[in-house]
Amino acid sequence: MNDKKQPVPARANPAPIKPQSNAGEIDAFIRQARTLAASATGSGRLILALDATMSRQPTWDLACTLQGQMFDAVGKAGTLSVQLVYFRGLGECRSSAFVSDTNALKQLMTRIECRSGHTQIGKVLAHALKQTAAAKVNALVYIGDAMEENIDDLAEKAGSLGLHGVPVFVFQEGHDSSAEKAFKEVARLSKGAWFRFDRQAAATLAGLLSAVAVFATGGLKALEARGRPEDRLMIEHLRGGGK
Repeated sequence: MNDKKQPVPARANPAPIKPQSNAGEIDAFIRQARTLAASATGSGRLILALDATMSRQPTWDLACTLQGQMFDAVGKAGTLSVQLVYFRGLGECRSSAFVSDTNALKQLMTRIECRSGHTQIGKVLAHALKQTAAAKVNALVYIGDAMEENIDDLAEKAGSLGLHGVPVFVFQEGHDSSAEKAFKEVARLSKGAWFRFDRQAAATLAGLLSAVAVFATGGLKALEARGRPEDRLMIEHLRGGGK
């Protein structure tokens, strides 16, 4: 690809948002999450990455709710350990430890304050590569609405994730055409899937995220065995039949 684009200015803050946290509070909670995860083990490891720049604030609560349902979907099929990664502001990109406690991640997400800034998707993909080199990561879920980076750089990292068996499941909020092009390429090269993140279709999103969770713990065989509509849709996308 030769679609090299220069970063665009950070998106403007459309309305004042009441602060929910400060850096000290977030640091303290991440330390707490790492303590909770000290003995966490499981049959699947998944990274949940979120764009926490200002335009995402309206759907942040929805994302908090949906991530909890990912755990519920696993049930007796296995244990899912999830790591939260988010970026915001001027170069800030942070991660928790891998935890299997739904409430721990939900509490962390509700303490995060969205801030204006550029996207840092490249850092997220590089982080996933580093994590799976240390211990196998079964899937990466990314939720975002924009792309302000070099698409070739993202493509290279996505391809590496595909070679390492870490599919990226991209959930795009909104209809930004440049972001959609990049997100679909990231999903394709990593052997993952792309979906629209629509607050009006929360039930559908919850089902798809639960399918990702089942895939992360048992692969395609687990999806086929459960056989729900969202599982069949996920299988179709993973096999290249999705749009």
